[in-house]
Amino acid sequence: MIVTTTPTVEGYRITGYYGIVFGEVITGINFLRDFGAGIRNLVGGRSAGYEEELMQARNQALEELQQRAAALGAHAIVGVDMDYEVLGQGNMLMVTASGTAVTVEAA
Repeated sequence: MIVTTTPTVEGYRITGYYGIVFGEVITGINFLRDFGAGIRNLVGGRSAGYEEELMQARNQALEELQQRAAALGAHAIVGVDMDYEVLGQGNMLMVTASGTAVTVEAA
C-alpha cells in the first residue's frame, strides 16, 4: 500500500475515493522509562525509552491506518497526517494517523 503525506501519488492517477481513515494507538508509559527520562531531564541527553515507545506507537497507528484502508478496497492513502498527544497525568501517549483512502492506477 502506498502511504504518503502528499495529496497525490506521482506517476499515478486517483480513480476512487473511499473517505478518511484513521489509525489510533493509546499506550501506557512504563514507570522505569519515566524514571529514566526524569534523570535524563536533569543531566541532559535523549530518552531512548521514550523514543522507542513513540516509534512503536507510530508504526502501530500507520499499520492500523493501512488495514482500515485495505478493508475498504483502497490501494493508497494520501494526505497522511500524524498527531501526538499526552493523556492523563503524562503516563499515556496517544498517536493518531489519518488520511484519505483511494484507489490509484498508473498514469
